[in-house]
Amino acid sequence: MASHDQSNRAGETKGRAEEKTNQIMGTLGEKAREGKDKAYEITQEAKDNTNSAMGSLGEKAKEGKDKTYETAEAAKEKTSSAAQSAKEKASQAAEAAKEKTWGTAPAAREKAEAGKEETGGIIQKTGEQVKGMAQGALDALKHTAGIATEDDNEKNTKSPRHKEGN
Repeated sequence: MASHDQSNRAGETKGRAEEKTNQIMGTLGEKAREGKDKAYEITQEAKDNTNSAMGSLGEKAKEGKDKTYETAEAAKEKTSSAAQSAKEKASQAAEAAKEKTWGTAPAAREKAEAGKEETGGIIQKTGEQVKGMAQGALDALKHTAGIATEDDNEKNTKSPRHKEGN
């Protein structure tokens, strides 16, 4: 019974760690998507601004467009880098959670095995006691019915119960 509870607890711990890891990964993925979307919006806005400026400013607008594009690209790269870093951290956190879960599993298995061995010893002892009681009851029945052999009679006359009855 104790080993079953320990196995259940180990499974629950593993399940909670996996659930937490999945939550972290989902949150980080969502943040990365938000950053990517924001970078895209900034880039689009920069392109739109550049296009409108081009019509009226000619060469200066082209230079501004290039600079805006470079700025947008730098922002996009920075956002992408941040998203990648967040993914790596989430992966490391997930790995640490898995290692912690697997670290507790052997101890739980050892406790379960010890409990199993102890239970087996108790069951064996109980079986031997029941066997002895059944043999005693059979001998007493044979003796009472008068079908006991000489060996059985000798056992019964030497048994503590027979001596108490005399």
